[in-house]
Amino acid sequence: MKKIFILDTNVILFDHTAIYNFEDNDVVIPMVALEELDRFKKGNDHINFEARQFVRELDKLASQSDSFFSDGVSLGEGKGRLFVYYEQKPDKQIESVLTLKKADNQILELALYLKEKFPEKEVILVSKDVNLRMKALAFKIEAEDYKTGQVIDVDKLYSGRNIIDNVDPEVVDRIYSDGSVNPRDVSPELNPTPNEYFVIRNEQRSALAHFNPELGELERIEKKSCYGITPRNAEQIFSLDAMMRDDIKLVALTGKAGTGKTLLALAAALEQSEKYRQIYLARPVVPLGNRDMGYLPGNIQSKLDPYMQPLYDNLGVIKHQFSPSSKEYKWIDEMLENEKLFIAPLAYIRGRSLDRIFFIVDEAQNLTPHEVKTIITRAGDGTKIVFTGDIYQIDTPYLDTHSNGLTYLIDKMKGQSLFATVNLVKGERSKLAELASILL
Repeated sequence: MKKIFILDTNVILFDHTAIYNFEDNDVVIPMVALEELDRFKKGNDHINFEARQFVRELDKLASQSDSFFSDGVSLGEGKGRLFVYYEQKPDKQIESVLTLKKADNQILELALYLKEKFPEKEVILVSKDVNLRMKALAFKIEAEDYKTGQVIDVDKLYSGRNIIDNVDPEVVDRIYSDGSVNPRDVSPELNPTPNEYFVIRNEQRSALAHFNPELGELERIEKKSCYGITPRNAEQIFSLDAMMRDDIKLVALTGKAGTGKTLLALAAALEQSEKYRQIYLARPVVPLGNRDMGYLPGNIQSKLDPYMQPLYDNLGVIKHQFSPSSKEYKWIDEMLENEKLFIAPLAYIRGRSLDRIFFIVDEAQNLTPHEVKTIITRAGDGTKIVFTGDIYQIDTPYLDTHSNGLTYLIDKMKGQSLFATVNLVKGERSKLAELASILL
């Protein structure tokens, strides 16, 4: 039985190609959703880009039919039809319970109207708004999240690191003496992923190793400092190693607050500053408490400073590893002044050339899969991109652990020779911060 999927506005803003992802079922766009899209067409954020792209796509489809609003239009071979509905009738039950005349309630009324008009079809409301889905269920309207691009089992998400216990002491000794070892010598069942990291140990000794996909060997890695920052645990050593390798162009660092993700990424970038034309350090602007930047006093720079301050804080930690008179300290100030080190909101990066750039994207869990794809596809020759974030700490309303861009990136890029990821598990900010993270 074919179904009718009604798309909420937030689905379109999440993925402007969403209308093509419902197989051979019909897709309905409520007229009120088009009205809402008008509010998002202007601006430089990704959500504004999605709104403009969808309107263009809808215009292209509408031009293919002389009776678009009555008969809809085909979405292509093997697909259903797209309809824009403006006809619906008020529902007394909804209007008696939900007194506010808002777009969400009009979408609910449309769903009930279509259920009545097409009793032979299953009508499903698709929304990324949990509250709207709850209201839909209260009125016996089937509702679901937009599932395209979601990672179902996040608990089994690839961590990029592994621990092998009870390894033959002779094999561990050989890693130290020869610098590498065949994975089968470590364990006959071991089938490592490209650029996977390992702690290889027994009761007497342990070694840290990286699987080199070109050589097919587990290579021993050593603890190394970058621009005054010394790693404090195995995961931090793995992270710096991945970012310092020229053959790895894409790195994802995950972990809770205080594990050192951004600090390590910035230290690695500064250590390699001569290799790159510029260092970009960017993050999405996510206002707290739904207070937009327009509410803050001052000019644009003073509005942005509170959002960028965590990045400057990490830079300050690195600077204070050196004396103010040292060349390393002065070099950071020079790079900031000359914009060789460029710290800005992610929206400001749009349109910039990404050739020979060390590009750090902080708080990447607040990006959609489409935003992550847009960033990566802009990478030119000699560019390395590092995404950092905590997939369990989402600050945007329509993303979650399963659907955010950082989770999606790790799930899709696993196994690629240009990609490495490390999940940092131990907080190193302070004993107090680690205790609070565990207990509170």
